[in-house]
Amino acid sequence: MSLQQISSFAAGEWISPGTGARTIASAITGEAFASAGNSALDVQGMLDYARTVGGPALRKMGFHDRAKMLKALAGALGARKQELYDLSFNTGATQSDHMVDIDGGIGTMFVFASKGRREMPDGQVYLDGDVEQLSRNGTFLGQHICTPLHGVAVHINAFNFPVWGMLEKLAPTLLAGVPAIVKPATNSCYVTELAVKIMLDSGILPAGALQLVSGGLGDMLDRLGMQDVVSFTGSADTALKLRQTPAIVNNAVRFVSEQDSLNASILGPDAEPGTPEFDLFVKEVSREMTAKAGQKCTAIRRIIAPETSVQAVIEALSARLSKTLIGDPRLETTRMGALVSNGQKQDVLEKAAIIGQEAERVFGDPENFTVEGADKDKGAFLPPMLFHCPDADKAERIHDTEAFGPVSTIMGYRDLDHAINIANRGQGSLVTSVITNDAAVARGVVLGSAAYNGRIYINNRTSMKESTGHGSPLPHMVHGGPGRAGGGEEMGGVRGVKHYMQRTAIQGSPEMLSAIGGTWVPGAPEVEGPAHPFTRKFGELSIGETLHTASRTVTMDDIELFANFTGDTFYAHMDDDAAKRNPFFPGRVAHGYLLLSFAAGLFVEPNEGPVLANTGLDNLRFMKPVSAGDSIKVRLSVKKKTRRTDDYGEVRWHVTLTNQDDEMVAEYELLTMNAY
Repeated sequence: MSLQQISSFAAGEWISPGTGARTIASAITGEAFASAGNSALDVQGMLDYARTVGGPALRKMGFHDRAKMLKALAGALGARKQELYDLSFNTGATQSDHMVDIDGGIGTMFVFASKGRREMPDGQVYLDGDVEQLSRNGTFLGQHICTPLHGVAVHINAFNFPVWGMLEKLAPTLLAGVPAIVKPATNSCYVTELAVKIMLDSGILPAGALQLVSGGLGDMLDRLGMQDVVSFTGSADTALKLRQTPAIVNNAVRFVSEQDSLNASILGPDAEPGTPEFDLFVKEVSREMTAKAGQKCTAIRRIIAPETSVQAVIEALSARLSKTLIGDPRLETTRMGALVSNGQKQDVLEKAAIIGQEAERVFGDPENFTVEGADKDKGAFLPPMLFHCPDADKAERIHDTEAFGPVSTIMGYRDLDHAINIANRGQGSLVTSVITNDAAVARGVVLGSAAYNGRIYINNRTSMKESTGHGSPLPHMVHGGPGRAGGGEEMGGVRGVKHYMQRTAIQGSPEMLSAIGGTWVPGAPEVEGPAHPFTRKFGELSIGETLHTASRTVTMDDIELFANFTGDTFYAHMDDDAAKRNPFFPGRVAHGYLLLSFAAGLFVEPNEGPVLANTGLDNLRFMKPVSAGDSIKVRLSVKKKTRRTDDYGEVRWHVTLTNQDDEMVAEYELLTMNAY
């Protein structure tokens, strides 16, 4: 049988396997079916192509344009995901595993597309934090900004998630405006290759934005510079080797790592047998041991339960695991498929033997189990294996050895502090979960273990129906962890995008900061529009366009009418003596919300026009009280514009209220939706 040729995509061309190619075997049959790798790849040419073609093209686009691109790419992948399913069976993954990898990856791209449109500007500069006033009169200010790096992101991915593992890195990279060179693990690179082909065939990506290495990287890492990023997922040993590449060290190349993690799950002391939490705990552990045949960086490796419940957990978990049908992943009845390769199977057995030096195997015999529809001796099949460690304090290897497969170890704890200590002996994890219905237990675990974890997952009877599971990283939240877990943080919404951007402090006048950030800063020049700004469409408004209103005097009748009409008869508005005893007021004062209402009356254009809706206000502050007899006037300035659809966009207005002495009494940001 001829082998399927898994190509690389370099500098705009597909390159077939060549010198140094290696064969890839099916996880199901153990037979070679594909070939990948070419040691003659022009890696310098790939880097140059990304830096000189892909990077400039992406940087010309704004964040919203790149977000639209991500959405379109996700749609293109979704339309052809059945092809990815069919190919991915060769990795040993079941259909439910595909849902995690392929659908999960596509969903991650959609989330980043949405966050790019909603949380990032419709421009090329991301403002990181508020303006800092660096001078007395506000003529010299500071602002942190983020802009795309001018290099290339090299993504080195693990074998277990050939689609999600690529897309969860690629989405924030492209959103940042940085081109990527993707290097999947060779054992499953054929699935990644198809996903890359789908994206390239769509015609959505600019040239140079995405390249693929199927096989080894050669000396690519030796050619990286200070504008480049390496994002790695894999073993701690490999991460250490890559981190020490001289070019990475000497050029301070950013290195984001997600690596070995001995994740733990803690059964709360309140979650006794018979409670919903106990049953949930058993279900979660079983799922994490068997999903992707335990080949998940977030899988539960250490099961921590009260000493009095250990035996009950072993019995319940063993009973549940015994129902797991192992077999050819293409069969609908299969619940756990094969490991990715026989080499990986052997590695898991070796690591399980190390764990067995300190723990007794209480479920799962790798020499005696049944596989449906496949030859267990030829394919990379293993049963779920549960170990019991009677003394977690004396053990060493169960806290530093990860068998990257369907293997987990249960151990008992005396009290919650002991459970936390056991969990922390993993020396840094991607995730620790606690299953409890006691908020004090959850808080204790967080305070005791948060410093050792990238994520802490808490579940109970309230959240169990909607929770996503211990082992499910979500694009909204950080995925990574300290110490042994690599010290990196992927995803996390916009936090993940910032890995591929440079944070820079800019300093200057309000005018300069406004011009750079595309957001009007108080003190910058104001623009007088040709008509009332509420009569002008989104596209016609200019940043800094300002309306100054007439003034209005606030009377005691106004204050009393507002109090009686709204029911807000707080003493500061109704009792002069009580108000004077308050250190903030000179006597009876106007309601803050009365001032906001009067302000709207001063600046609103009442007729039908391009303003479609008032969607809220942000950052409201009251600085000085207004008494009866004082007057107020309003300055309304266009602070920022964000296009939401082809029909309308959001206008953020900076609003200030001043009194008859030009003293500021209130300030806020008004949000409106304006027709485009």
